[in-house]
Amino acid sequence: MSGSTGAARGLVIFDCDGVLVDSVAIDIRELTRTIARLGGTMSEHEVLAAFDGAALADIDRALTAHLGAPPPADWMQDWFAARTVAFEQDLTAVAGAAQAVDGVRALGWEICVASQGEPGKMAQTLRVSGLARLFLPERIFSATMVARGKPAPDLFLHAAAVCGYAPEACVVVEDSVPGVTAGRAAGMRTFGYANGDAAHAARLAELGAEPLHALQDLPELLAPT
Repeated sequence: MSGSTGAARGLVIFDCDGVLVDSVAIDIRELTRTIARLGGTMSEHEVLAAFDGAALADIDRALTAHLGAPPPADWMQDWFAARTVAFEQDLTAVAGAAQAVDGVRALGWEICVASQGEPGKMAQTLRVSGLARLFLPERIFSATMVARGKPAPDLFLHAAAVCGYAPEACVVVEDSVPGVTAGRAAGMRTFGYANGDAAHAARLAELGAEPLHALQDLPELLAPT
């Protein structure tokens, strides 16, 4: 588990969903099913394209537009409840995530998590995936802690400030367009992990992300030359 150290080389900020935990497909599946129960007609592919990495408020607004009327006030609670059950049953860590975290720590970097997700969700997914042991609770940051979530840079800047690092001393590891956009807007070196999706990797690269083809490659990319 990592703590703050003045001798650290810098701060590596890991996104959670899709970078540390393999939650995106589960999340999108349960969101698609919830939308269908509300009378929506979006496919999983359409939901992924529209909402991957999006803030909850943006999802709510887009769903209202899709349905042509506001959904019930408790619709997100229904989605979250279904997602919670599915995470317990199906969630795993992303391949290479633990090796990446351990490897950058061995090189002298401090680590933290900064996610669009709410704290309760991260607590569950990091626990179920077995990765919670790698991060101090005070080094897990949620977009609920700042005024604007990704693609605004607020969350990454907040994480850097709390951990005691200037933006130029930080490295972001992201898998979504909003996340990469936020990392670059924060003035941080940003890696784009696309999990083997060449088209998505190209989109992230267009936004200024350095390619990260496998998470376990991260320590080598950050090693002194």
